[in-house]
Amino acid sequence: MLDSLSKKQKIIFVIVLFIMVLFILFYIYSTLYKNNFNFETSEEENILSNDNTIVENTANSNSSDENITDNAIIVYICGAVKESKVISLKEDSRIADAIEAVGGLTQDADLTNINLAYILEDGEKIYIPKKGEKIEETDSSVNTSSQATSKLQKININNASQTELETIPGIGPSTALKIINYRKENGKFSTIEDIKNVSGIGDAKYESMKDYICVK
Repeated sequence: MLDSLSKKQKIIFVIVLFIMVLFILFYIYSTLYKNNFNFETSEEENILSNDNTIVENTANSNSSDENITDNAIIVYICGAVKESKVISLKEDSRIADAIEAVGGLTQDADLTNINLAYILEDGEKIYIPKKGEKIEETDSSVNTSSQATSKLQKININNASQTELETIPGIGPSTALKIINYRKENGKFSTIEDIKNVSGIGDAKYESMKDYICVK
């Protein structure tokens, strides 16, 4: 067929064939590029969708955490326990709750002078001694001792300073300040049970402190 064509016609034929090949290649390239672009766009949309889901889940998680930490106290427990660390507990939690929260006691723990029913205040340090370990009762870091009433001078809640009030089991800095403010506004306590009129001191906390306080 090509032999029957003139030289000029052959040149035209080659040019047309070349143009057709270019057109076919361009069409194939455009189709592949379009598909690849759609795939990448879909992938980006999926990533953005996943990111939004993660953000929403994180927000929900943070919201749950806020609900958990409402009315919580932070204390530090150390010594003869499985893990010494700062923990968050519900308000009015006791030493027994703190010990449970860190996995329990070690085998050499000595609970002889530890009042497991002691109600904790925010910011307190709980130290569990080992057997045979001597602890100075004046050591401010050891605020979990049962402190037998026979060895403890009762605190007069009508004239005690904030520092003296803080030595009472279950009374921390904030509660001590509330007691002082209550005295200023309402006068002296008539009976030790009147201390339950102070905000934050309920029946449970009163039971833990009643043997350590007086009004005369």
